[in-house]
Amino acid sequence: MASNPASASVQGTSLVFSGVLDRAAATALWNTVQAPGPVQVLDLTAVPQVDSAGLALLAELTARLRAQGIQPHINGAPAGFNELSAAYRLAPSLDFNAPTAAS
Repeated sequence: MASNPASASVQGTSLVFSGVLDRAAATALWNTVQAPGPVQVLDLTAVPQVDSAGLALLAELTARLRAQGIQPHINGAPAGFNELSAAYRLAPSLDFNAPTAAS
């Protein structure tokens, strides 16, 4: 089975992810995404699947952006994204504190 390593790159105001966002990808990408610059959009359209570690990476990234006063927008919902977000009671924006996260 050919591997599809995950990657992330800043393109304008978007942080574009590709490949499967799993535990290995989250570990490999952490240093790249923790200070992505003036990012307003997390583009997941080229991500086929995300697991809980990948979701944690995305949630931490969105929290850091919010702390900078940025309300990030998420494009795309790879396999596992909606189910895991619901299981962890995250809003679709991956905000832990959103009113819809606890409902």
